[in-house]
This record gives sequence, C-alpha cells and structure tokens, in this order.
Amino acid sequence: MKPTTDREWVVCYLGLGANLGDTVRTLQEAIKALQALPDTQLQGVSSLYCSAPIDSGGPHYTNAVVALLTKRGAMDLLSDVQRIEHNHGRERPYRNAPRTLDIDLLLYGDATIDTPRLIVPHPRMWQRAFVVLPLTQLAPDLVTEQVLANVSQQAIKKML
Repeated sequence: MKPTTDREWVVCYLGLGANLGDTVRTLQEAIKALQALPDTQLQGVSSLYCSAPIDSGGPHYTNAVVALLTKRGAMDLLSDVQRIEHNHGRERPYRNAPRTLDIDLLLYGDATIDTPRLIVPHPRMWQRAFVVLPLTQLAPDLVTEQVLANVSQQAIKKML
C-alpha cells in the first residue's frame, strides 16, 4: 500500500448497522468498501449481531464493528463512510429512521473530536449493546465490566 499522506497510522473503530433489505449482504459489501479505501487496512471484523431498534421502529438490525488502521483524517473518513452509506441507498428522512446502512465512526485513535459534523468518541456508543459486544471481540481492553453490565439487559443475539 502506497501512502498518499504524511499522517501517522491511526486505529479506528466503526459501527455498522442495517435493518432494511438484505442486511447481511449490505454489511459484507460495506466492509469490502471500507477495506478498499486508500491508505486504510482492515484490522478486524466482529461477528454479526441482531438487535432490536432503540428509539425507533422498523425491523431488527444486523450490526457489526470493524477495526481499521488508516492514515485518513477523521473528517475524510467520515466523508468516505457517508459515501458508502449513500451508495447503499441510505436516506435520512428523520432521526433514527430505518436504514439500508448506517456506519458510525466510534473511535479514532485516542482523539476527541467535537464538531457539528462529527463527535468522537461516539456519544452513545457505551450505552448500546450492539456496539459494546462486537467491540469487545475486537478490543476487549476498551470495554469495562461496568459498561458490559450497563448494556446487559438490552436484547441482542450473536448471529451464526
């Protein structure tokens, strides 16, 4: 891989979810698209999980977390994932609407980012079992026992 920037490599974690269409296929395609990003290496993919929508309606979600090693800046990466969402038919008619694909930038190294376009760490990531359980597979040292206890009552099932 030939780098196009002078940036350092950063480990970041992204949460993927979908509850419209062929959700498993969509997540598989999104992971391939993330892997194909310039200056980016796929480091890991969690198992797929099925979870009920939170604060919204619609069918259950298929969720996963991926770990990337990237030289892309956080805002560039955000633009990349929004393009991938758009390419999979993502619409944003209202907050928490059902979706063909949702990709959230959860963590970007140890950076704290607070802009109108992006907040990292993701503000609700530690409150969502569909983020915490897959993240635990990839980076168990990032998830505390208290966080696991806090999400233990949420309905979520590991898919085969």
